[in-house]
Amino acid sequence: MSYKALTSDQLLSIKTLKELKAAGYESKSVKDELRENLVEKLQKREPTFEGIWGYEDTVIPDIERAILSKHNMNLLGLRGQAKTRIARQMTELLDEYVPIIEGSELNDDPLNPLGRYGADLIAEKGDDTPIAWLHRSDRYAEKLATPDVSIADLIGDVDPIKAATLKLPYSDERVIHYGLVPRSHRSIFVINELPDLQARIQVALFNILQEGDIQIRGFKLRMPLDIQFVFTANPEDYTNRGSIVTPLKDRIDSQIITHYPKTLEISKQITTQEADIKDAQKEKVVINEIAQNLIEQIAIEARDSEYVDEKSGVSARLTISAYENLASAAERRALMNGEAQTYIRVSDFVGVVPAITGKVELVYEGEQEGPGIVAHNLVGKAVRTMFTEYFPKPDDKSKEKSENPYKTIIEWFGEGYTLDLLNDLKGSIYEDGLKAVPGLEALVKSKHPKVGKAETLFLMEFVLHGLAEYSKLSKSALDTGTRFKDLLSSMFSMPDLDDLTEEDLE
Repeated sequence: MSYKALTSDQLLSIKTLKELKAAGYESKSVKDELRENLVEKLQKREPTFEGIWGYEDTVIPDIERAILSKHNMNLLGLRGQAKTRIARQMTELLDEYVPIIEGSELNDDPLNPLGRYGADLIAEKGDDTPIAWLHRSDRYAEKLATPDVSIADLIGDVDPIKAATLKLPYSDERVIHYGLVPRSHRSIFVINELPDLQARIQVALFNILQEGDIQIRGFKLRMPLDIQFVFTANPEDYTNRGSIVTPLKDRIDSQIITHYPKTLEISKQITTQEADIKDAQKEKVVINEIAQNLIEQIAIEARDSEYVDEKSGVSARLTISAYENLASAAERRALMNGEAQTYIRVSDFVGVVPAITGKVELVYEGEQEGPGIVAHNLVGKAVRTMFTEYFPKPDDKSKEKSENPYKTIIEWFGEGYTLDLLNDLKGSIYEDGLKAVPGLEALVKSKHPKVGKAETLFLMEFVLHGLAEYSKLSKSALDTGTRFKDLLSSMFSMPDLDDLTEEDLE
C-alpha cells in the first residue's frame, strides 16, 4: 500500500522515523500539497471554496490559477468581501495530516529538518526519532498588520532568558526565539491589511518571499522556509495609513481583485447563510422575501449614496447585521405583546438603523446630515427602488386621475385623516389601522391575489411607505412609530404655538 493510500488512523499509528520511512513517506512542499489536492478536486469537479458565493466565475478561478502556479498571493478588495474567509478555507486543500519531529517548534519535516533542534535530535536518535502528526487545521497562522507589529513578532529575536537558562552565549542560534513566520513553516501564513504594516517591516519580508531566508540580529541564518503566503489589502487609494512598498508588491506573484456581489440574489444568499438567527427566532418570526430584498437593497443604495465614501465600501456585514436586527425587532414586539408568532412589518425596519450607522463611512456631507438621518434615508431609498417591482409607479403625469390606482388612498388622507403606525402595535390593532384606509387592501389584492393574510398586511404598509417616498403622502417620524398624512396639509400646516420654544418665537 502506498503512503498516499494510508488512512488517518494508519498515519497516526506511525510513531518513529523508521516507521515513517517504511511507509514510503516523501517530503513535499506546502505549495505542492495545495497544487496536487486542487488538481484532484478539479478533476473530480468538486467545489474548492464552499460557501463563497458570487466568485464562481471571477475570484475563485483566479485563486485556483495562482495555486496551480504555486504563487504567493494578495487578495485586494474593499472590506467585507470574504478575503480572510477565502484564505482560511485554503487549509482544506492541504493534506489532512503531515509528520513533524516531535517537540519541534518549527514543524520540522523528519526527512528535511529546518531548525537546530530537529537536526540534533535526528543525529542523536536516528531512526528512533519520535514523530508527531500535525492536522491541517493547525497549519494556518494569521496576523493582522498594525503599525505596532515588530520584526520580533514576525521573524524573531534573541531571548536573553533562554540564553541565561541554557547557559549559552548570544552567538548560539539556540537562544533565538522565533516569530510567527518561522513557526508557520510548512503552513499557510496570512497577513491581513498589508498596507498597515510599516514599510521597514515590509522590507523584512523581501528575502523570505524571494529566497526563503530570514535574518535575525547578527546571525548568519539560512532557513529555506516552506510557506504559502496570502496577503489581504484594501485598495491603496482607499487606505491613507500606508501602502504596499513597490519591491514587496513585485515579489507577490499573483494579485487577485475581489468584489461585492453582483446581483441581489447572490447578496441575499450570503446574508441568509451568515446571519445568526436563533431557532427560537425562526419559530417566532416569519420574514418574507420582500423584506429580505429590502435589506440587500439598503446595501446597494449605500454603495451608490453621495453621503457614503465609495472608496471605503459597504461591507457584507451590514446586511448580515441588519437582517439579524430585523428579526430581533419583530421578536421583541411579539414578546412584548405576548404573541406566539409574528410576521415581519415594514415598521420593523427601524431596528436595522443601528446596523447601518456603524457600517458606513460617511463623507463630509454625510457627517453634516448625521449618521441616523443617512441611515433612514437609505432605508427610504431602498423602499422607493423596490416599490415599482411590486406596484405601479406613482406618476400622475403618465396616468389620468381616474386611472390612478392610488386615488382612493390619497384622497382619504387628503380629507384630513391620518394613520399612526406604532412600532410595537399588537397584531389586531395593526391590522385594524391598515384596513381603515379605503382602497388599500383592495389595491394589494388586485396586484397580489395569491398572497396570504400576513403578507397582504405587509404589502399594505409597504404601499404607504412607497407612496411617501414618491411624495404622494407625508411620512413623519414619531417617538415610537410613523405617522402618515396628506402631503399638502403637512406642508401648509402651522405648528401649535404651545409647542414652540422661546427661541422659535424669537
